[in-house]
Amino acid sequence: MKVGIVGAGNVGVACLFAMALRGSAREVVLVNRNRAKARGAVTDLQYGIALGPGVSVRDGDYADLQGAAVVAITAGTNEKKGGATRRDDPEGRLRLLGSNAAIYRDIVPRIAQAAPGAILLVVTDPPDALADVARGLCKGNGVLSTGTFLDSLRLRFHLGAKLGVDPRSVDAMVLGEHGTSQVYAWSSARVAGTPVIPNLLPKGQDAASFREEIEEAVRFANINIIEGTGASQLGIGVVTARIVEAIVRDERIVIPLGSYHRKYGVTLSLPSRLGRDGVSQVLESQLSDEEWSGIEASAQAIRRSLEPKSGTPKPGTQSDCEE
Repeated sequence: MKVGIVGAGNVGVACLFAMALRGSAREVVLVNRNRAKARGAVTDLQYGIALGPGVSVRDGDYADLQGAAVVAITAGTNEKKGGATRRDDPEGRLRLLGSNAAIYRDIVPRIAQAAPGAILLVVTDPPDALADVARGLCKGNGVLSTGTFLDSLRLRFHLGAKLGVDPRSVDAMVLGEHGTSQVYAWSSARVAGTPVIPNLLPKGQDAASFREEIEEAVRFANINIIEGTGASQLGIGVVTARIVEAIVRDERIVIPLGSYHRKYGVTLSLPSRLGRDGVSQVLESQLSDEEWSGIEASAQAIRRSLEPKSGTPKPGTQSDCEE
């Protein structure tokens, strides 16, 4: 099975690296405006993956995406360059929408023309709003965003560390927008079926301070990473590889993933069954009224970002894929 990646920046190369080492697909094609950059990344990696699970990696042009089951789009301005690294900025990643929508208007029709049957997986920030932009640029392709899958893993990690358990034993989700309005589903957070709140609170800590501490660690994880390394790339690389695997293997796993919801009029993350045809079912979780209100507020933030002033297509609309 062939998978494509468009964009050979930090995130694109991290996705390529993760897919190659995990054996996410039989063939991975890396496309970049400057093909020499993609060729360099592929050349570097190809000498090491001889020790891996047998994945073929190569650079290419848009035409080489033909036959791809999934194309992950990572091209665009990142948070550091786009000025989206202030902890007090309510816009957060949505600040990048204008510049990255312009890039998507150029590349998405090219991808869709080359791979009309592929699922487009939006990785570029802000992924949810950009998924709506991508959907408006072409028809025939399913469009998903990486959504809050990474945020949910960050939540599980920090809960595991705080509670002294392996994060794989933690069942917890972040929903809504991959951004400042994201919703922490505390009402369903559990370890082995036991509610984290109030049953597993560390001794001497109240629920409010516990939530605040964990939420701050998750919400600003990307900024903490960027302050140290300049780019948040490795975690999203592994997450993208895992999403690709679920699609190409038709795994039908249930994860928080960004897809278009007619009820809200935008792409956002809810627990979703993911397989070869994309999202086939969205599960209505038993959330609290406060959490459902938070998801509506998250949808509203995305809708506002897509208003005409941003220069992006109206969410949910479609146009022919023509260059």
